[in-house]
Amino acid sequence: MESLVLRALLVYVLIFIILRMAGKRTLGEMTAFDLVLLLIISEAVQNALLDGDHSITGSMLVIITLVFTDVMVSFGTNKSRLFDNIVNGIPLIILENGKPLLDRMKKVRLQEDDILEAARRTQGLESMEQIKYAVLEKDGSISIIPFHLNKEGLTPDITKG
Repeated sequence: MESLVLRALLVYVLIFIILRMAGKRTLGEMTAFDLVLLLIISEAVQNALLDGDHSITGSMLVIITLVFTDVMVSFGTNKSRLFDNIVNGIPLIILENGKPLLDRMKKVRLQEDDILEAARRTQGLESMEQIKYAVLEKDGSISIIPFHLNKEGLTPDITKG
């Protein structure tokens, strides 16, 4: 029985590390390919977790271990900012004052089109120049902060340097 618990913990940690390495954006928006990959991974992991133990008790023990581990990780992220940053990452500014921060965008595998799509969807903006900040959030979504709104529309605040 203890080998089931240890295997479940090991698989949980391994999949967590692999998904973190895949990046926030991957988890934020799944494609059909991502879904197929996830289903294949789940099938492969099933064999590693149970190792020939097809009993209901073994399956329940693995499920309880995985859920308990997930609850403990959630508890840890609520109690410790450092642990939360390690597990969930931190928000990342990817565009500032209408200019994409290309090194950061490359690191998280984002394109300018991704920012523009988020700007259109959330703020109705049409160009990068209308965006003061674009932030890649912990969950993989992109938040858009436009320049100030004046009578002519969204324009940069030229009084601030």
